[in-house]
Amino acid sequence: MLYQQHAPCIHRFVCDLLGDRALAADATQETFVRAFRRISELDDRSHLPAWLFGIARNVSRELRKARFRAGRTFVAEAGELDPAAPRYGTPEAALLDREAAGVLGAALARLSEDRRAVLLLRMDHGLAYEQIAETMGWTLAKVKVELFRAREQLRAALEAYEGGAR
Repeated sequence: MLYQQHAPCIHRFVCDLLGDRALAADATQETFVRAFRRISELDDRSHLPAWLFGIARNVSRELRKARFRAGRTFVAEAGELDPAAPRYGTPEAALLDREAAGVLGAALARLSEDRRAVLLLRMDHGLAYEQIAETMGWTLAKVKVELFRAREQLRAALEAYEGGAR
C-alpha cells in the first residue's frame, strides 16, 4: 500500500533528477527497499513523504556518482521533461512546445543537483518548505535561499531564450 501510494511521485522525482527512465525505475525500487528495511525508525508517519523523498534523493545521488565514476553521463531522453504535456494541433505549435521544453530542460540540467532537487520538491511535488528542509537536512532559511536562487537561474535562462526568440 505504501508503494502504491507514493511510488509514482518518487519515480517522477528521481526521473527528473537522473534524466533516465530505466535508471529511475531502479532508483524507485531501491528507495522502497531501503524504506521497508528502515520503516521502524520512522517515529512520526506524518513525515513519511519527506522521509521517502530524502531516501530517493540519496539513492539518486549514489547512482549518479556510480555512473560518473564509470565514465557515463546522464542525458535526458527526448520528451522526458513532461510526457503528459498537451499536444497541440499545428506543427508550428508542437515545434515551439518542444523547443521551450528543451530550453527549460537544459536550464534545469544546469542547476546543481541540490537546487534541482529543492525546486522539484517544491514545484513538482508540492512539499512545504519545512518538509523540504527535513528531506534535504537543511535549515528552513537555506531552503528558502536555494529555492530563490534556483528560480532566479531558471528565470534568467528563460528570459535569455525569450529575448533571443524576438
